[in-house]
Amino acid sequence: MQNGSSFAVPYPPTDLNSHSATLGSDFAHRDSTPPELTLSGPAAFSESPSSGEDCQSHGASAAVDDNSDDLPGPWSWETQEESAVKLDSRIDLQGTIRPSDTAPSSSTTFGFTLISSGDADMLASDITPKVEEIGDSMDVLERSREPVGNLVEPAGGTVGVPVNVPRKRGRPRKHPLPTPGGQSKIAKGRSKTGCITCRRRKKKCDETKPACLNCQKNAVVCEGYPPKEIWKSGKQKLEDAVRRSSLTALPRGLPFLIDGIETDVDRRFLDHFVYEFSRVLTLINDDSNPFKEILLPMATQHRGLMHSLMCLSGSHLSALDPEPRLKERKHYHFDRAIRDLRENINASSSNVEEQQLLIEDPIIASTIALCLNTICEGETNGEYRSHMDAARYLLVTQRPRNEKFRQFIIEFFQYHDISNSLTSLDRRPLGLVDDLRLPDFVPHAQAGALLGIFDGLFNYISEITKLRDRIRQRHNEGYEPAVDYQTLSEAVTIDSALRDWEPSYPPNTPNWYAAQLYRQSTWVYLYRTIRPSRPNEKIAQVVDDGLAYLDLLPVDAGAYSIMLMPLFLLGCSSFEPRQRERVKKGFEALRAYSNLRNIEPALKVVQQVWEVMENNMEESWDWEKIISDMHMDFLIT
Repeated sequence: MQNGSSFAVPYPPTDLNSHSATLGSDFAHRDSTPPELTLSGPAAFSESPSSGEDCQSHGASAAVDDNSDDLPGPWSWETQEESAVKLDSRIDLQGTIRPSDTAPSSSTTFGFTLISSGDADMLASDITPKVEEIGDSMDVLERSREPVGNLVEPAGGTVGVPVNVPRKRGRPRKHPLPTPGGQSKIAKGRSKTGCITCRRRKKKCDETKPACLNCQKNAVVCEGYPPKEIWKSGKQKLEDAVRRSSLTALPRGLPFLIDGIETDVDRRFLDHFVYEFSRVLTLINDDSNPFKEILLPMATQHRGLMHSLMCLSGSHLSALDPEPRLKERKHYHFDRAIRDLRENINASSSNVEEQQLLIEDPIIASTIALCLNTICEGETNGEYRSHMDAARYLLVTQRPRNEKFRQFIIEFFQYHDISNSLTSLDRRPLGLVDDLRLPDFVPHAQAGALLGIFDGLFNYISEITKLRDRIRQRHNEGYEPAVDYQTLSEAVTIDSALRDWEPSYPPNTPNWYAAQLYRQSTWVYLYRTIRPSRPNEKIAQVVDDGLAYLDLLPVDAGAYSIMLMPLFLLGCSSFEPRQRERVKKGFEALRAYSNLRNIEPALKVVQQVWEVMENNMEESWDWEKIISDMHMDFLIT
């Protein structure tokens, strides 16, 4: 046989008609004739008939690759299993049939087509066989293992083709069945219904309600179980979100009645201010106290002033009770008070038409309250200066609208401004201009909140401070004597005025004793300024008399609130040890009454003056310089 593109393998000699008749009865019940089946490549071997008789009733045509020079060897009809085994060993991964060991080394590709026996006569003619492409190697392997169906023969006498058994329908198993003879462990998910404590500790919970037994066994607190979450659809979640957004627009509580009084601590500050703290700031302990009668009603209409008063009360209360939240709330009010002042100043400076904001009475009162806060805190680094300067500027450039408030605030400012000059070298009293000038004598001076302002006593203290500055300057410049004739003449004038001065309070009352103590301390201030700094019977007598007036004060007298300044002057003039012991007891009494924290640094300064008296007595008169050397700057009010 010559090489060509195809060749036909004839059936073996047998009786085709008798074989067709035999198979015809098997397909008598078929309704349709099976189509001609075309097999390509190795499929022809895998789907070969399972019996020798069936093989003899079929023919095959094979297409041989043009590149091959040799024909395949002789055919041998084998069973399906034998041919499949041999086929698997001769198919490479690319679906190419490898020749046997005796065949040539070149690879050969075959294509086969099954034809009926009735068409055997056409084999001799020039028929172009149907050549099929070799499919994927994996498809070839898969088809080689498929069983061959039953052969059918239609009524027309043609032999049928094998019919494949249909595969089972349905999806493959996600989890394969366990292997027989061994049990595979099924992983269990983590439970999410345990108590909060066991889930945090990563322990197994027995889920006993209301508290699990596992927590009780391990002696831990069972935090209970998280609330059950009910599944909701997307529409329900959207409706809930809309409902929550509508609820946020509704008010969640009543507004605060007074700005600045917002918590239980604020209410405690307010009560302490009304019933306790206001009495240690003035002579008046009844309802006519200006802090309760004037400032507090004003603060209800002004948020910044209320924050200032609550900060002042909180500073005083935190010294008695070191509870942390008192200090936290005190600092909160201080920050809000400073912020409010800054906002008002910035608003007035940005708009000329709104300059009236600076002359509001609550603004001036806020600066005074913040200045007093430094006294309650016991600050000794000059923190009071900015507040005092602001109050001074406002009182000089503006005039308070409320006349009753104006009289109180001017008296209060002058008392602290003049007292400030007793402990500093650069802070001198403000000149008494027309708006700040008060009459030297008021018939009802006992109506004043402080001592020495309405009745003119503090005017003498201010004049003595000027004499001290002049003497200090002459001493530093080397002039001798430091006390010149003019200075001595002015001192004698002040001395005469102090002898004639009488307090406006009824005799033998607490305020009358306090006024006499103020006059004694003013004369001591004058003596320590003019005369040499050494022990003397005159100074010793005045100091003893002043301490005697202090002993006459009742322990609950309102005058104790303003006793620090006269006690400080008596202490700086106590040359006798017995007087110093009495001065220490006076400081202890003041601390027990007012609990103001500027009392402690004032006592330290007095004790330092006593030490200078022992080492360099002549230098003990200049306690302002001693305070500066101690790097301290505070108010003694």
